[in-house]
Amino acid sequence: MVAISKIATGNGHGEDSPYFDGWKAYETNPFHPIDRPDGVIQMGLAENQLCFNFIKKWVMEHPEASLCSAEGVNKFKETALFQDYHGMPEFREAVAKFMGKVRGGRVKFDPDRIVMSGGATGAHEMVAFCLADPGEAFLVPTPYYPGFDRDLSWRTGVELVPVVCESSNNFKITRAALEAAYEKAKEANLRVKGLLITNPSNPLGTILDQDTLKGIVKFINEKNIHLIGDEIYAATVFMEPEFVSISEIIEEVECNRDLTHIVYSLSKDMGFPGFRVGIVYSYNDAVVSCARKMSSFGLVSSQTQHLIAKMLSDDDFVDRFIVESKEQLLKRHKYFTLSLSQVGIGSLKSNAGLFIWMDLRKLLKEKTFDAEMDLWRVIINEVKLNVSPGSSFHCDEPGWFRVCFANMDDNTMEVALLRITTFMHKHNEAMVPRKLCRRASLKLSLSRRRDDFMSPNMMSPHSPIPQSPLVRART
Repeated sequence: MVAISKIATGNGHGEDSPYFDGWKAYETNPFHPIDRPDGVIQMGLAENQLCFNFIKKWVMEHPEASLCSAEGVNKFKETALFQDYHGMPEFREAVAKFMGKVRGGRVKFDPDRIVMSGGATGAHEMVAFCLADPGEAFLVPTPYYPGFDRDLSWRTGVELVPVVCESSNNFKITRAALEAAYEKAKEANLRVKGLLITNPSNPLGTILDQDTLKGIVKFINEKNIHLIGDEIYAATVFMEPEFVSISEIIEEVECNRDLTHIVYSLSKDMGFPGFRVGIVYSYNDAVVSCARKMSSFGLVSSQTQHLIAKMLSDDDFVDRFIVESKEQLLKRHKYFTLSLSQVGIGSLKSNAGLFIWMDLRKLLKEKTFDAEMDLWRVIINEVKLNVSPGSSFHCDEPGWFRVCFANMDDNTMEVALLRITTFMHKHNEAMVPRKLCRRASLKLSLSRRRDDFMSPNMMSPHSPIPQSPLVRART
């Protein structure tokens, strides 16, 4: 048998993670209200489906945006032919303008610094290739998106060193945690080349405040390492405090801008993961030049660039979309967290993203990651919900789970909530009022909540987080 590469035969992709195993369980038995009512409901996919009707209306009203229509076919030939890998000027201009708008117009972006890539996955790998050599390292605050192990490490050889953040202070990034991770890397003879932050956070659904961001900029400048700001959820902030971009901070403080780079995409903010629109925005001329050369391995199709340029150049549409998206996310988040709180399930207080960080620590038989996996298997195999365990996000404390709420319609959400309620009653009856355990009462309760509780000023309640000692079962 002819040998193939170490990358091909290795486990660098990380597909054996429970994060991906949950997806496989869903794919083999996907829920369908008629064909598969007992199937697995996908709550592990951070996808924004709440504004598709709004977007569909724009598409119907602008047939010229499609090259495969009578109104747009006159642009077919020139768009189908070779395009420079810098990207269409109108595409880069529209994306730069959109990035400024979703940040409240407080900062402007230069279209000439926009480098496109095949989604945020390709953008992250591109940045890793530009900033670090194999065997060098990036610091990454925990919990963090499981795909980073693949995106930044698999083909680049770059190491990821966790910055351990703890529930006792709501997983905030502290100077002490950064220093500890930096020293740990040095002890392992790893040269630290950068720090990767996600803001808003996946999986926490929280944002970094100005003081934290300023502290991070100070840290990377003192260490003379790069800062990569993953801001792909920037437009999903649906409640105060408002999102603050790293691009705003570096205009306020004295720093070396050459160390700052932003990864962006339209997969989350617009709900277009299938379009594979990823962006690297760097303040470093050498990185822009290198990334642009590397972008030829993962370009955005010209047809997609054409459509996106048309859509994002429509100022009225963009302004209304940003408002509509925030309203829909807020409504779903309030309803979902309220429903969970009524059956005794708490979550980290959040104001952004397409998910919540659900706290099931009190359901663990013991405070270990083995117990977390046991609970996760019950949720997947018996409750038939694909949620993602905290250990797959490198969380340092067992019992946390990421649950996505924006990738399903209202009826599917109701089925999911009913399953959760039934599970909570079965496994911890003392936590749940008896009247909520009867299916008829639950359905009536859910219906009333949807109709009655949606006040614009109402905040979703969150169960208090017990201050239990951290269990570091993972290295």
